Amino acid sequence: MREFVAAARAEGLGVGLYFSLMDWHHPDGARCKDDAAARARFVAYTHAQIRELLSNYGKIDILWYDVDWPLTPEQWRADAMNRMVFDLQPDIIVNNRNGLTGDFATPEHRITASERAWESCMTMNYGWGYQRSDQEWKPARKLVNELTLCVQQGGNYLLNIGPEADGTVPRASVETLEQVGAWLRTNGAAIYDCDGRAAGAFGNYTNFTKAKDKLYVHVYFWPSKSPAAQVLDALKPETVVAVGGVRTKVLSARLLKTGEPVAFAQDAIALRLTGLPDEAPDDPTTVIELTCEGTPYVRHHLIRPEWPRYGVNIGGARSS
Repeated sequence: MREFVAAARAEGLGVGLYFSLMDWHHPDGARCKDDAAARARFVAYTHAQIRELLSNYGKIDILWYDVDWPLTPEQWRADAMNRMVFDLQPDIIVNNRNGLTGDFATPEHRITASERAWESCMTMNYGWGYQRSDQEWKPARKLVNELTLCVQQGGNYLLNIGPEADGTVPRASVETLEQVGAWLRTNGAAIYDCDGRAAGAFGNYTNFTKAKDKLYVHVYFWPSKSPAAQVLDALKPETVVAVGGVRTKVLSARLLKTGEPVAFAQDAIALRLTGLPDEAPDDPTTVIELTCEGTPYVRHHLIRPEWPRYGVNIGGARSS
């Protein structure tokens, strides 16, 4: 553990430690469910392990509990556990997996916003640990989109890297993380400095983050022309990204990748970003930065009652 902590600090990182309350290798582990004597030994052992982790390695920023099966919070003595943790590390934060509410929530394999601090914990393939046959690697676009959605909803993205059998990071994970890292070096402003709650929902091909007066439109399915556009002039319109429900006045727009300005038109219903290149300027997701007159927010559903129906008969009356 000392080697890990030293390596994290050398990179300027905070230190978070994961701790599974259940120890599957301990003889009293599963036995503690029904054996009172085994339970007393095992709970004392668990508390001693946590005390050791938080006493021997300097400042620890996060304690990430997991697997509180098979005991209740009372049987784990979870209140006393947390008191010990905060006595040893006054500035630490703990999650909600020792049976208590903790400082933050931890939805797993899903992105579910909470009214309090939260982080969604995800994997790069299906498994959390080594699984030789699991080659279902998520592409960089999937990881970027999950990260963006967490930021949009005001949460954190906790991404697991399962090791190879010898403990090394799988080559497929390294390659994907390098792609995500390259994207973040260009588009970090649309992630790191954003404050969440940019939109009430996400679109079919876009997502949104915001920071102060900036709204970032993440276009992960770049609109492209039909193959028939090569022979049919009617299918050769300019490339447009349209966003419904941007009620804040937009002052300017630019591609975050290149800094190139983007033309736009805005009315009460939609913002249309026009004159865009046929091919996506960035990979795996292109971000368009909008500077707005005030704090931006995208409200897709707000515009539904106001959307023109173009002659469709609704309730006996024809709309304009």
